Amino acid sequence: MNGLACRLIPCLDVRHGRVVKGVHFDNLVDAGDPVALAWRYAAEGADELVWLDVVATVEERRAALAQIEHARQRLDIPLTVGGGITSIKDVRAILAAGADKVSINSRALAEPSLITEVAERWGRQCVVVAIDAKLEPDGSYGVYSHGGRVRTGRELLDWIRTADRLGAGEFLLTSIDTDGTGSGFDLPMLRLARMATDRPIIASGGAGSVEDLEAAAATGVDAMLLASLLHFGRATIGGIKSRLQQKGVPIRWPLS
Repeated sequence: MNGLACRLIPCLDVRHGRVVKGVHFDNLVDAGDPVALAWRYAAEGADELVWLDVVATVEERRAALAQIEHARQRLDIPLTVGGGITSIKDVRAILAAGADKVSINSRALAEPSLITEVAERWGRQCVVVAIDAKLEPDGSYGVYSHGGRVRTGRELLDWIRTADRLGAGEFLLTSIDTDGTGSGFDLPMLRLARMATDRPIIASGGAGSVEDLEAAAATGVDAMLLASLLHFGRATIGGIKSRLQQKGVPIRWPLS
């Protein structure tokens, strides 16, 4: 975590204009309007927001720019947008819609040079390389693309090191195994990733309690992604920050 306060980042997985959430990237259920949720979480004290169009890549289209522009009007925190990015043109359009950073996943795997192109044009702080990984039978972590549907044959640590070298400014690391389960993060995976890079790491997949967030922070990650825990009313940003502060976890904008 490099001595910095941990960030809490709500994630809006958007499918056809609605926020959805499932388990292991499947069995998606409706969780609300993304614009309304973005505004609510920002008002509650979220440090940043991540907006991912979870079917844009599969449907071979961009994320919905008009909806993102609408959300941006009342947001005063950093916004990362991903989904359907295949070119510099797509990145430019998403940034013009109000995003501060872009999240690149499948296309970065297919065309790693895109990481470098974006970093050279807008700075590496603009490039979030998203990685969906799963524990394989041999004990390694495999990297998957297209919303966790396609096994790439890449190994997690090798891909992190490669993307870091190419210009990634941050990593959004999701465990497919723990996604949506509320059973806690894949802590061994986070520890391995931390050893592979000094770049900021956002932990994703499995947050079900404040204790889960505390455990993730202890691995050295820089931020934790929140979805089900917030979308279905089990916790609020303010409540989470208060409890983490009580446990001694350094957070941004500590509550008075």
